Amino acid sequence: MNATRALLLAATCLVPVLVTPASAQPQRGRTGTPAAAPRQGAGQGTVSGIDVVGNQRIEADTIRSYMLLQPGDRFDSEQLDRSLRTLFATGLFRDVQVGRQGDRIVVRVQENPIVNRVAFEGNRKISDDQLQPLVSIRPRAVFTPQAAQTDREKILELYARRGRFAATVEPKVIELPQNRVDVVFEIKENETALIGRINFVGNEAFSDSRLKEIVASREAAWYRPFSSSDSYDPDRLNFDRELLRRYYLRHGYADVQVTAATAELAPDRSGFFVTYTINEGKRYRVSKIDLTSELRNIKPEQLRPEISLSPGDWYDGEAVENAVQAIQDRANELGAPFAEAQPRIQRDREKGTVEITFDVREGERLYVDRIDITGNTRTQDRVIRREFRVAEGDPFNAAQIRRSRQRVRDLGYFNDVNITTSPGSAPDRVIVNAAVSEKATGEISLGGGYSTDAGALADIGLRERNLLGTGIDARINGTIAQRRSSIDASVTDPSFLDRNLAVGADIFYVTRDLRDYSGYEERRYGFALRAGYEFNEFLRQSWTYTLSQRNIFDISSDVTSKYILEQKGKTLLSQVGQTLTWDKRDSRLDPSRGYVLRFGTDFAGIGGDAKYVRWRGDGAVYVPFEKLLGDPKYVLAISGSVGYLQTWGGGKDLIVDRFFLGGENLRGFEVAGVGPRDRSIVSGVQNDESLGGRFLWTQSTEFRFPLPIPDELGITGRTFVDVGALSQSDKGDGVLSDSSPRVGAGAGISWASPFGLINLDFAAPVVKKSYDQTQVFRFGFGTRF
Repeated sequence: MNATRALLLAATCLVPVLVTPASAQPQRGRTGTPAAAPRQGAGQGTVSGIDVVGNQRIEADTIRSYMLLQPGDRFDSEQLDRSLRTLFATGLFRDVQVGRQGDRIVVRVQENPIVNRVAFEGNRKISDDQLQPLVSIRPRAVFTPQAAQTDREKILELYARRGRFAATVEPKVIELPQNRVDVVFEIKENETALIGRINFVGNEAFSDSRLKEIVASREAAWYRPFSSSDSYDPDRLNFDRELLRRYYLRHGYADVQVTAATAELAPDRSGFFVTYTINEGKRYRVSKIDLTSELRNIKPEQLRPEISLSPGDWYDGEAVENAVQAIQDRANELGAPFAEAQPRIQRDREKGTVEITFDVREGERLYVDRIDITGNTRTQDRVIRREFRVAEGDPFNAAQIRRSRQRVRDLGYFNDVNITTSPGSAPDRVIVNAAVSEKATGEISLGGGYSTDAGALADIGLRERNLLGTGIDARINGTIAQRRSSIDASVTDPSFLDRNLAVGADIFYVTRDLRDYSGYEERRYGFALRAGYEFNEFLRQSWTYTLSQRNIFDISSDVTSKYILEQKGKTLLSQVGQTLTWDKRDSRLDPSRGYVLRFGTDFAGIGGDAKYVRWRGDGAVYVPFEKLLGDPKYVLAISGSVGYLQTWGGGKDLIVDRFFLGGENLRGFEVAGVGPRDRSIVSGVQNDESLGGRFLWTQSTEFRFPLPIPDELGITGRTFVDVGALSQSDKGDGVLSDSSPRVGAGAGISWASPFGLINLDFAAPVVKKSYDQTQVFRFGFGTRF
């Protein structure tokens, strides 16, 4: 009987015990203790070895290292279970079985496949280059279904941020030999979920239509094919709330609250209904403005002019912020680099008034520890650092930091520029962190268009504005037009040898057909050398040397004017010129406030045939009407120019050096339509050629305004009055020259279309002479693609 029991016990010990945790079931683990086998616990034998079965790429010793039971340990079912969980957690296996066979542990594995290739199909709106960094699955990495699902969610999230909430993503696995797979994400982008309607709740002071112009989000419309503002973006909604809040603050609503911005998705997921909830509060007027100063040697009277608000005005939160910055900037200029201005606002809700007090005191003394620049994968550090108005060791100056940020932005090399601060190596030190986002600075352009001056035109160009990340601007361009053709190449280093010195060179070849105006064609070719420097933030000077061969040829057969015929032939120009510029505009590209003054001198006669001195001066002032009319696009621009040409040393007065008036500088008149003209009759032929003049002056008053159409169309309007005169000191026989002013007035529009800038001007000559050449309509069009 005892022998029989011993045989049964020995047979039972040969049945393997397989253990698989419940959590491993989704991974296809198929284990469990057979019903016939008794449970093996601690103290029921010792592990003599671990056998690994099914591994192909992964070493057996690597798998054994994950086991919590090792040879020599006592068998323990709980430890076997934990070992199984550990092997599954590695992500290396699609299936694992762990069991006991006698005094050995047997581990059977099925390895996860290796990724051979990752591909995307069906994506048209988002490129592979944008999707690839998003996914975690990589070639030659281990594939797991969990990673594929995680990547699927990331792709869907990206499409949702682009407004495509109906997009679908399906990861497909294509099995290959040697346990490899191709992973293909099949994408159906579907239509963008646009904003169908924008609603406002609680607004009484401003209409829905006015507030729709304030927010950045837009309702879907046919005229927004190239805009993404009508795509739903949750981040943009938060930005809209801030825009609304600031708008109300600018108009006196100091208690305004934009309590919610919600979006409801249509049942068919095709669009959103966006609703902004506003609590306007009371509108306040300014009853009193005061300023106190605790700074040594700086009196309140020196800072008070920086405050634009006055008692009786509606409260303007933006004006208060601007005053704070202006006061601090002025205090910095007066020798207080750590000055700090704090506004105190006291409301009287019953009377609807506020008292504003600006407290100016010494702020925390901070110094720049160092400047760290990140994100410039292409642009060299020195190109960015030279735009900073502060350096390591300087007092930390918020105004100079803001100016530095604007200067880096003005380079045009970056999509965005962010400057933040962090604690430095000591309590009184800060680290200035500049984070930039590079953008493409090279361009190949093909273009075509039409302008009243040049006629039909086509051009091709190649330009790199940040050559090899050094900041050097290099370009070559060619233009073919009915009345003007050219080819030119130039290179400019804005900071030569890392100094305050911009140098450059140009090579050019230009032909102009002036037969419609003066009866001849002109050709010029040569080169120019340039150098410029800045005295300070606003004052700069540039110098140019030009050597050019000019040729007047192909005089029209019906031209008998001796003043044109005697100009025929070649002349060599050797000229030195300088321009001094004082620029206080808020923007060089699209100014809305400030002014600019320029004075230039050209001296010809250092060799060559031409000998003259030419003086030029021009300026413009920009007056914003935002405060009065509530929109920053209302701007009054007043500009003027003057020029004078004087020959010397017996130099010949050449027509190619003179000034011409009409067209762009005097609307309502043709190019060269105003000024001295030869109206003599020779052999029965009536001449009518423009001769140009030596003394020129112009003045233009232009009022720019938005049109009552959506801003996305990029169309702005203007009205203008142009005044100008041109005279010639020497009057010959048959020459009509009247230096009295001519006046043109009219209106026009500019359209920043997707195809280029289009300008349309309608002008009437208000004051003119009978022999002047007028032009009512001017059209200009150009494009690059």
